This record gives sequence, C-alpha cells and structure tokens, in this order.
Amino acid sequence: MPDNSVALFQLFYSAYDKLHRVVCAASRVILIAFSGSLLALLSACTTPQQRLDQVATDLGFQRLSLNGDPFQHRAYRNAAPISTVLHVYLDGDGSPWQNGRVIADPTPRQPLVLQLMAQDSQASLYLGRPCYHGMQQAPGCSPWLWTAARYSPLVIDSLVAALHTVLREHPNTAVVLIGYSGGGTLAMLLAEHLPQTRLIVTIAANLDTTAWTEHHGYSPLLGSLNPANRPPLVTTPQWHLFGEQDDNTPAALSELLIQRQPCARSERIAAFNHRCCWLDYWPQVLSTLTYGRFHCSELE
Repeated sequence: MPDNSVALFQLFYSAYDKLHRVVCAASRVILIAFSGSLLALLSACTTPQQRLDQVATDLGFQRLSLNGDPFQHRAYRNAAPISTVLHVYLDGDGSPWQNGRVIADPTPRQPLVLQLMAQDSQASLYLGRPCYHGMQQAPGCSPWLWTAARYSPLVIDSLVAALHTVLREHPNTAVVLIGYSGGGTLAMLLAEHLPQTRLIVTIAANLDTTAWTEHHGYSPLLGSLNPANRPPLVTTPQWHLFGEQDDNTPAALSELLIQRQPCARSERIAAFNHRCCWLDYWPQVLSTLTYGRFHCSELE
C-alpha cells in the first residue's frame, strides 16, 4: 500500500478512536450522576477486548502475551499440559469494517472460537492476531493490517514467531491448526512455515480470497496472501468443514483449492451457516481427531 494511503488509514483511525474515547468518558460521568439509569450506555463502551477477555476468564483460560516479530499477540491457554500435540485455534477476521468504514478495534465480537476451545480436552492455545485484542495502537499497527493486509506476510511471520515462543519449550510437539472463517485462511498460510503441523482443520473458511472478494463485491485484499495462489501443502492433511447455508464463505468458492491439495478432504453440513451450529457439532469433530484417519495416503 502506498505510504500516503497508509497515512490516511491511520489518520482516520486515530480520529475515530479519540472520538470513541471521549464519548465513553462522557457516558461514565453521566452514569455517576444518574446511577443505574444509563447502564446500557456504559456497557456499550466496554471494549471488544474486555468482553472477550472476560469470556476467556470465565472459561478458565490462562491469559498470555506472546512476543511475535514485530508484534505482540494476545493468547489464551487451557489447563491441559502440552505434551505430544498442541491444538492452535485461530479466530476469524472480527470486524475490520462497519458500514463501509474502518473500525477502531477489529477484535472479534463473538466468542465462538473460545467456546469451541473450551470443549477441547487436548492442550490448546488461542492465538490472537497482530493489532487485535486492544493492541491496535501498538507500534507498527495501522488499519491496513486488519483490512487489506489481514493475511499479509507481515501478519503471518509475526504469528509464526509468537507460536514459536510456545513451541520452543516443547520441541517434539506436533501442531493441529484449527481456523474459523478468516482464521482458516491463516491456518493454511501458517502451515507453510510450521513443519510440525500434523493437521489443518478449517471451519467456514475463506480459502480463496480473490474468489471471496469478487463474490461479495468487496475491494481486493491487495496486501494479503491468497492460499489459492500458494503451492499445495503436499504432505499436510487437511479437513475443511463448510455449512451448506453459509452465504458468507460458500463452500463452492474453495473447491478449486481443495482439489489441488493432495491431502485434503472437505465436508458440507446441511442446515449449518457461518455461525450455526458449530458449537453443537464440535464434540464430534474433536472425537474424530484420531490422527491416523488423516494420513495423506488415506485422503487421496
């Protein structure tokens, strides 16, 4: 992205964020004066990160801050000790835009991925993206990194570095990458850099970003990598789950990519859409993760 465009993105974001802070501060003053009558106004000023963090706390997860390169990453761990396998959960894109405008904080508003991880008895890590989870004003962050460049090499490299801070202490641990929506896009791109990846599981994922933007009439993700344009993951088993009623990431958009992957299988589930009903189905997915079923020779 040209430097002047990045500057415009940052200028808009800074002004929006300052306005949001002023409104929230004012609402707190009003609330003190009229205790109990404006709770909804104050609640609206609770940040997406605060709400997600509370959900993680309620689910019993440990909050972590991991050093990526060059970004910091929020992460959450369950209580299961890391031994031979680590499940790494990657969330969706959150809210990069709202009503056609760049949003101040892209952190996911829905805790679906944390709730999926709460059902997992295997050692599991929720790995947040750069500039998400309240870190949108950190050095190097700009809206470019949660809009057009959300799947950029810079984002991928920092996620890989952050994950390595965990894996460095467990050198013999295999990884299962589990990505929801845009997190599935990231899972495919991360696997290129993680030879210890045993399996990729995607849920309602956007696996061909060009087909996806064209389907919706969105602007191209010019700063991002597209899994459909990357070399096939020849030795990495993949399981791609789609809802037949999903009009956000229709399964048909990913068909060509899946056909090019020697070790991939896909599954379309009737009556499911982009959000429903993955929580109900997740125990069945977890019970299927008996890894011998995902050898490449069995998926050809």
